Formats: sequence, C-alpha cells, structure tokens
Amino acid sequence: MKLDLQVYRGYVNDDELIVFGHVFKSWAPDKYQADRKGFKHAFAVLHMFRISPLKNVEVQLRFKNLEVTTRTMDDGYFRFTVPFNEKLESGWHEYQVICKLDEVNYGIVENAELLKPYKSELSIISDIDDTFLISHSGNIFKKLYVMLARNVNKRKIFDDVAKHYAALSNSGHKEKGKSNSFFYVSSSEWNLYDFIVQFSKLQELPKAVIKLKDIKTGISDFLTTGGGNHDHKFVKIKDIISFYPKQQYVLLGDDSQHDAYIYERICKIFPLNIKAVYLRQTKRSSKRKIADTLKNIERMQVATCYFRNSSEAISHSKKLGIIVN
Repeated sequence: MKLDLQVYRGYVNDDELIVFGHVFKSWAPDKYQADRKGFKHAFAVLHMFRISPLKNVEVQLRFKNLEVTTRTMDDGYFRFTVPFNEKLESGWHEYQVICKLDEVNYGIVENAELLKPYKSELSIISDIDDTFLISHSGNIFKKLYVMLARNVNKRKIFDDVAKHYAALSNSGHKEKGKSNSFFYVSSSEWNLYDFIVQFSKLQELPKAVIKLKDIKTGISDFLTTGGGNHDHKFVKIKDIISFYPKQQYVLLGDDSQHDAYIYERICKIFPLNIKAVYLRQTKRSSKRKIADTLKNIERMQVATCYFRNSSEAISHSKKLGIIVN
C-alpha cells in the first residue's frame, strides 16, 4: 500500500515537547501545488480535500536523543506529547518523523521544525482568515470562488498587516535573529496547512506554529471549509497559554466569525496573561455585539482595539507600549 506523511511545526518548553501530523493513503494535501494557474489550481485545491487518512499506522519521532513510537488515530492524525528536559537553545529546531510501511521497514521520512521560544515578555496568537488573509469568510460563495480562482501568489493580505506583525515580532528584541513567538490558530482545516505556510512566507509574515481544524476528506467538505463549530480554537488557544503560562499574550482576530467571544472566554480563564485583544472590522460598519464584547473584555483590565485598518492597530500598539522598538 502506498502511504504519505505530513508533519507540522511543533513546540517545546523546558519540560515537554509536542509535535503532530497526519498519515494518508496515496498523497498528502501538500503534494498538490498551491501555485498552479487557472483550472490546474482549482483542481489542486479540490484534490487537497479528496484525501484518505489512515488510522492505526505506526509512526516514530526522532529528535536529539529522543526516539518515541505511537500510532495514528481514526482520522490519520498523530500527536506526540512527551517529557523533554534536555538543554535546548531557543529558536527553531528540525525533528524527524518516520512512518512504518510494514512489520519491518520504516520507509517514509519527513522533516519539520519545532519552536523553543526566545526569552521574552510577549507572545502573539493570531487568527488567519480575514485577520491577515483576505478571505471573505462572511460570504461562503465569494470565499470558495477566491480559493478556486486565485492561487497562493494571487491572494492578498490587508494593508500594513505585515508591518504590524513584524513590529510585534521584533518588539523588545535588539539582538538580530531573536523574536517574539507567533501562533496562527484558525478554523481552516489541516488540508490547507501547506498553503498557509507558503502564503505567510511570501507575505513576509512572522514564522509561526500553526494550529488548524480537523482534516476534511471529501469535496462536500470543501463546500463548508472554515465553517461549523469554532470551539476548537478556544481549546487550542487555551492549550498554548497553558503550555507557556509565564507569557503575556496579544490576541488578533476579526469580527466575521466568533473570535470576540472566544477571546472573551480566554480572558476570563487567564486573567493575568492577556495584554491586548485586536479585532479587525470586516464590513463598513462595526458590529454592536462585537463592540459590547470588547467593552466587557476591557472591564477585565485587557486593552482592546476594534480597527478597520492595520495602521490604527499599529498606533494603538505604540500607545500601549506593546511595540517598543
């Protein structure tokens, strides 16, 4: 049987390491290039959702002196959450996952990276769709059209968003190469992971650990991409903050879905960890319920900014002292 393996960026603290990925029958979604043109691009996107994950396949993690084996879950997903207290420099480090082809041979090898955050007082957790990537999440037909008609080279970000993210990344770091940690948490599915990696690199956005929604396996699933329940974002954000509990966080999202309500819950659970909440206004008019939710967040001593243009968010970050360089 022909197998394929996809691994994602992981992360580590002083006590524990977390990496994750998927195993597929035949091709993984990253094998369908996101930079093709015209109909070839549309077919590539559709193929990203026509995949067959494999359950109970043995995979092995190799990192430094660590070798650990586990098996995939019913949706082909695997996750290693293991103790790790070896001395490790801050920054990105390569790890390896190997998939077992038969009872004897480990035949498929994939490399990815994991993050050991630099010492800093700030980390950033950002949504993707309509927070920095123009996606039209509020209009499913327009969203699907853009996904099918425009490849990764033609997709756009909002004006000045890269400038804001770069300033947040570099704030507090004078030494070249050091930065604040970024996490992108989205309701886009794991099918689109490689597209997001390519897009963020093309737009010179900060390199980030990316956490997405459960993998989809059919064309009908593509029609509802990014939709449904968004509670997984709350769980993933909660896990990140719990993993790095000494950090202060900036949360960035938009008003097209449920970010405001998710961030409000996060602020209630972590009353000392959230420095500020930023929400992009995606329509011409602001939303009353969103504004009211942000006012409630402010009552918890968390700064908020409901902005239309990223230049407003940059000014707010400077006034608040989040951007200090």
